[in-house]
Amino acid sequence: MDTKTILVFAGGELGELTSPLPEADYVIAADSGLDHAHRLERKVDLLVGDLDSVSEEGLAAARLAGTEIEQYRTDKDATDLELSLAAAVRHGAARIVVAGGGGGRIDHLLANAMLLTSPGWADIDVEWIVDSAHILAIRQEATIHGAPGDTVTLLAVGEPADGVTTTGLEYEMSDDVLLASSTRGVSNVLAASEATISLRNGVLLAIHLSA
Repeated sequence: MDTKTILVFAGGELGELTSPLPEADYVIAADSGLDHAHRLERKVDLLVGDLDSVSEEGLAAARLAGTEIEQYRTDKDATDLELSLAAAVRHGAARIVVAGGGGGRIDHLLANAMLLTSPGWADIDVEWIVDSAHILAIRQEATIHGAPGDTVTLLAVGEPADGVTTTGLEYEMSDDVLLASSTRGVSNVLAASEATISLRNGVLLAIHLSA
């Protein structure tokens, strides 16, 4: 079974991460995500993007280190992060962890969240660590680890999520339906050190905020 973990550094703000970044088999930087990786002393294997926001110093250091670079035109049809996730798929990821990408424009934040649920990586575990949030795209089942009192929000994306069943949350669900147009899943609470979330059909974004 392929268990390759690929870490992707997004542009935007990295923030104060409350979840540790995993050890990775391969590291990709989306444009100025390269500067975040360098600050955290993570070796970058691949730099992706139009390179309009990465620092000159960071880019020079990457070239000196022999980092592979995939440069795109500025007038492309996908964001640097989407191109980076596609690259992670090509490099055999079984798990993709995106770090950073916070702050800045609301349209970028929403697009990044929706990007996690793309069918292009439906068979891959995809998560996003940004500021104090840890966001998971769930298609079948996932476990959230934290502390009692942590906030957990469940949002259906694109279509109803049915067969939603949870354990370890203050407000449990059992074979329930969450609508994409509903706020029913907002601001649930961890009742234990971990919670499990499963569903039969659809896609959920689980947003875990540390207390």
